[in-house]
Amino acid sequence: MTALAGFATTLAMIVAIGAQNAFVLRQGLRREHVLPVVLVCSLSDALLITSGIAGLGVLISGSPLALTITKYAGTAFLLTYAAFAARRAFRPTALTATDHTPTALRTVILTCLAFTYLNPHVYLDTVVLLGALANQHGPNARWLYGLGSVTASFTWFFSLGFLSRRLAPLFARPRAWQFLDTTIATLMTTLATLLLLS
Repeated sequence: MTALAGFATTLAMIVAIGAQNAFVLRQGLRREHVLPVVLVCSLSDALLITSGIAGLGVLISGSPLALTITKYAGTAFLLTYAAFAARRAFRPTALTATDHTPTALRTVILTCLAFTYLNPHVYLDTVVLLGALANQHGPNARWLYGLGSVTASFTWFFSLGFLSRRLAPLFARPRAWQFLDTTIATLMTTLATLLLLS
């Protein structure tokens, strides 16, 4: 039951429209470097959750400087990505599900890492909150909670990355890509604003 509680709590937290999820969805639709992307997201969550359970959450919550630096770096990154998405939305014919300029694996991985580690909320959610919830279950059961949390992360990102291919026929039309990129640009700008004002 402890592992199930960790699974359910984590799934409820990460199944939301966010910058990282939008990026994973887009890579899945493009069928480009999907496995490396979902592995980076899942393994990063595993690292952060484990660190939180081990006690890093206490250190992070006590370091306003670290959160402030991440806050402004994250805001700048989100606004930059929003600008790129907006530019793509104005040129939808340049993107289809099967005909697009491939992006280098290194670029995709670095972007994925930025979405993961430049977001202060990821530290609050995984390291601080999940770490605290896990530690409420005692010294041994906390790792079962963590196992459930990590399993939820892997389940979500692999499903999002690989099952999004089923939407490929819809995104064979440039207008659908235009809608997605417009949504992503709006989302990133909103998240950046909320992050800056938080």
